Amino acid sequence: GGRSRAYINGRMASAPQLVELAAGLCDISSQHEHHTLVDPSSHMRYLDAFGGLEESRRAMGVAYRAVVERAARAAEAQTRSRERGEREDLLRFQIQEIEALDLQPGEAETLAEERDRNRNAERLATLTGGAEATLYADDDALCTVLSRVIHMVQEAADVDAALLAYLEPLNTAHAQLEDVARELGSYASTVSMDPERLSEIEERLHALSRLRRKYGDTIEEVLAHCERAKAELAELEDSEGHIEALRKALTAAKGEAATLAKELSKQRRKIGKQLGKRITEELSSLSMGDAEVRVEVESPRGEAGDLDVDGARLTAQGVDRVEFLIATNRGEAPQALHKIASGGELSRAMLAIKRVLAGVGPGGLYVFDEVDSGVGGAVAEVIGRKVKDVSAHHQVLCITHLPQIAVFADTHFQVHKDVVDGRTHSRIDKLATKERQEEIARMLGGIKITDRTRAAAREMLQTASRLST
Repeated sequence: GGRSRAYINGRMASAPQLVELAAGLCDISSQHEHHTLVDPSSHMRYLDAFGGLEESRRAMGVAYRAVVERAARAAEAQTRSRERGEREDLLRFQIQEIEALDLQPGEAETLAEERDRNRNAERLATLTGGAEATLYADDDALCTVLSRVIHMVQEAADVDAALLAYLEPLNTAHAQLEDVARELGSYASTVSMDPERLSEIEERLHALSRLRRKYGDTIEEVLAHCERAKAELAELEDSEGHIEALRKALTAAKGEAATLAKELSKQRRKIGKQLGKRITEELSSLSMGDAEVRVEVESPRGEAGDLDVDGARLTAQGVDRVEFLIATNRGEAPQALHKIASGGELSRAMLAIKRVLAGVGPGGLYVFDEVDSGVGGAVAEVIGRKVKDVSAHHQVLCITHLPQIAVFADTHFQVHKDVVDGRTHSRIDKLATKERQEEIARMLGGIKITDRTRAAAREMLQTASRLST
């Protein structure tokens, strides 16, 4: 009795999300249900698929997006041109502010290192001077001790020449230590705190920090901003020429899109006649010989602007609006599919359309209900065959009371209604081969099933099986 919950990919989903996701998954053809094919918004897709125009439609989409993009750029340039006075002043100020500092890439890091040396000059002099003394200047310096070691090894090598091999690395180490000691001594004698230089560095780093807060996290980003500002300023200073160039680019893109749209419209009108004729022929075989389907291709008028072609509104699909219209009786004007009053006629019209478009529609489930309304005999068998043809491309569920249609099914279900404790319960049973033959016989003969109706049912199932292979 509680509220139900639905999940999509493990996350709870709302009813509108389920409706959007399931759109097109199931197409129901009955008197009181919504049909995907009744919705005119789907008709252009079916027409293009039937005529093999998908590639042309994709090219149209690319051309349309080019027009939209260039129209937006031209409009933006026009707006910026109207506001260019204030913008030019701002850009000039930014460029001047950045160029006044004569920035160098990596400068902030170099200055920060120099600042740290200046601040710690006394400590650096003490440490490096002490290191130089320990290595060389003191009486017991490492170089002095190492000299004694070298002398001892030399004396030993005079006795055993094998020890000569140790003299070279010892002499090398002694020379390297002396070099390091001289460098450290030189560093210690030159490093000193320079308050004036430190102040200059602090001021420079503060100025760089101010620019980075305004224009980028690094000096490189600040310089890149300056280049962009120069480019925009040059564009604004030549705004008329730039706008003219953008308008020319827009005109060229619009001309290409218009050519594609007109050619696509021409093809749709030609193919629309073929599709209407094919569906009309299907209707004739479904006991609707006076019915006629017309595929109407129109170019609705729109407001003049960047997205119009000869007064028609340009979209990613071109300039057309496509709708399937039907006249169920001779002499009637064609009308929208959803205006068909008879549920049986609507279901058969849907069957005819789906039969012709079976190979081009999206995969999914088709449900046919009342498709057998008002027909029987040979027409019912034709309907059964056509439903079977549609099932080669889509999953089909057909609700029928006619055995001529039921025998074409791959799987047969029977619906029962039982009254238990004063309440009605429905159940659906999948019929085995023998049960299916009995049900077909019942559909043929009524309550009393005879050997003759069983034989007729068996023959009908065999015939349908042969026709389906």
